[in-house]
Amino acid sequence: MQHFLMLFLHIPGKRKKKACSLSRILNYTPDLRPADVNAAIKKAFSIWSSVTPLKFIKKDRGDADIMISFATGGHNDFIPFDGPGGSVAHAYAPGKDIGGDTHFDEDETWTKSTEGTNLFYVAAHEFGHSLGLFHSKDPNALMYPVYRKFDPSVFPLHQDDINGIQSLYGPSPNTSNDQRDSAEIKDPTESKEPVLPNSCGPDLTFDAVTTFRGEIIFFKDKHFWRKHPAVREVHFDLVSLFWPRLPSGVDAAYEIPEEDKILLFKGNEFWVVRGETIPPGCPQKLYALGFSKDVAKIDAAFYDRNKGKAYYFTEDKFWSYDKRNQSMDRKPRLIKDAFPGINAKVDAVFQHENFIYFFQGRKQLEFDPDKKRVTRLLKTNFWFPC
Repeated sequence: MQHFLMLFLHIPGKRKKKACSLSRILNYTPDLRPADVNAAIKKAFSIWSSVTPLKFIKKDRGDADIMISFATGGHNDFIPFDGPGGSVAHAYAPGKDIGGDTHFDEDETWTKSTEGTNLFYVAAHEFGHSLGLFHSKDPNALMYPVYRKFDPSVFPLHQDDINGIQSLYGPSPNTSNDQRDSAEIKDPTESKEPVLPNSCGPDLTFDAVTTFRGEIIFFKDKHFWRKHPAVREVHFDLVSLFWPRLPSGVDAAYEIPEEDKILLFKGNEFWVVRGETIPPGCPQKLYALGFSKDVAKIDAAFYDRNKGKAYYFTEDKFWSYDKRNQSMDRKPRLIKDAFPGINAKVDAVFQHENFIYFFQGRKQLEFDPDKKRVTRLLKTNFWFPC
């Protein structure tokens, strides 16, 4: 059985004053590309910064609050590693010298998947110790002392983790005053998990779906899933971890692949996203795309790369925008006339290969645009390994 080791030089008190921590990766495991190690470490820190005021800054040289390294056997600290299995990593509580540092056992096989030992998951656990957390007694918590195969479709922090880290640093400043007040007067012995979407639940629905850089992104409230059509693995994240300026609960989204960007809609506004960057000037109003000012919301949208057209759906109607001619339909058309078999409001839509997938509640309809008909009725979570 693999497990985490917790090493504490002292017991920290409240640490709300320090809002920024510096980290440095001293060396890299040969099991992964350096870019994959950097991404796993960044994501692990983001898990904690998403629920606290903390910010983490990566340094390339010099001292840092959290020094990160891979080592085998004895490695100039108090506890040598024990080879494959057993202890996979250990970390020290905040403090001087070795305080805050995190060490990973190089004898493990480090991966970015659910096989071997997942670096992101272990790093997220160990950074909890680096920030001052003890192990949790809750077997569902990230800070539980036993490493286990984790579900990448589920956000790794549970309420016990969140209560613990916020008791040290306070809640995220993005939390409203009402939420902050209610969190502070809540019974600390209560261990209700945050309500998270279940990717394999029978009632799953999506707010928006779009392709992006070869993957499919499924938006739901504050979260999103990333899934490559040819890979079984699914990634689950907070929208705010990737795009802090985006609102939660987007209404629609679509990709323009040749421009490497996606457009996301909420209410009467839209944002343009390139990678993790949102250019200045966002959000913009819908009428900037050519809609009349009485159009208050888009339910779903997709972009047909072959035709160079974007399609926007609202209630039982849709508009199309011809990118080449830069012209928007003057009047909307009925969805059922252009897409026979799609006879109700559309929650989300995206195009993959030669088909268009329309999401309506707990089902999705596969539509063949050449044959002008629905070819398959699928469950909403058809794309997930359920």
